[in-house]
Amino acid sequence: MADLSGRVAVVTGAGTGIGRAIALRLAEQGAAVGLIGRRESPLAEVAAQAGPARVVAADVSRRGAVDAAFAEIAAELGPLHIVVANAGAGGPNQDGPEDRWDEILRANLDGAYYCLRAFMRHMAPPTPAEPTESGARRHAVVISSCVARFGTGGISAYSAAKAGQLGLVRALAVEWAPQVLVNAICPGWVETQMAADRMREIGEAQARAQGRAPDAGSAAAARAELIGALPLQRISQPEEIAALVEFLCSPGAAAFTGQAFDPNNGAWMG
Repeated sequence: MADLSGRVAVVTGAGTGIGRAIALRLAEQGAAVGLIGRRESPLAEVAAQAGPARVVAADVSRRGAVDAAFAEIAAELGPLHIVVANAGAGGPNQDGPEDRWDEILRANLDGAYYCLRAFMRHMAPPTPAEPTESGARRHAVVISSCVARFGTGGISAYSAAKAGQLGLVRALAVEWAPQVLVNAICPGWVETQMAADRMREIGEAQARAQGRAPDAGSAAAARAELIGALPLQRISQPEEIAALVEFLCSPGAAAFTGQAFDPNNGAWMG
């Protein structure tokens, strides 16, 4: 387990799902947490369980809002040691007037970039009291996706954004070495509302392709099919991703930077 006492972490998309689990896990290990998300209410619920925390409602696709949020958190909690860029937007996109390409790229790729740059401006410098090896390292973790690893039809914007995040991680890992370890996590299906929404969309599309009207059973059938196709035939829990984030912020992960980790129940084996 990582001892994060005296450290300050910022987690984006911290109000629900994976971001919520990460924020609570880091807080359990002693970190003060800055919580960023679009809606203040769920962030406040997480803060009530997290101990020292600062809630800032902000849209990560807006650079100015990100800069202001990180400055506010650092002013209250102190210089930053950890950032987890988790916020994003998913779902399908297609050509035409309602194409969501720009929206999805801004939320995922631009948002991750803005957050990592803002983190660097407010990062805590090493102090003489810290260990000279891994203890003095700062940590940046980007929550990408398994679709950065392989092609999936209908979500070209999300796939491109998530693949772009891996390029961003590799570049900044070199640029910021050795002070900051920069890594990505590429989850497969995780038990979140975003996953439930995507399974529903897939189920509805399958029903229409078969000439049926989508109903409540469409999502259940899609879920069973998608999970059944995985070698481990299971869906991950948000707490599993949070445990991996904790490891990446621990001395045991001192050798890892510019890497992408794949908790996907066997969906991709590279």
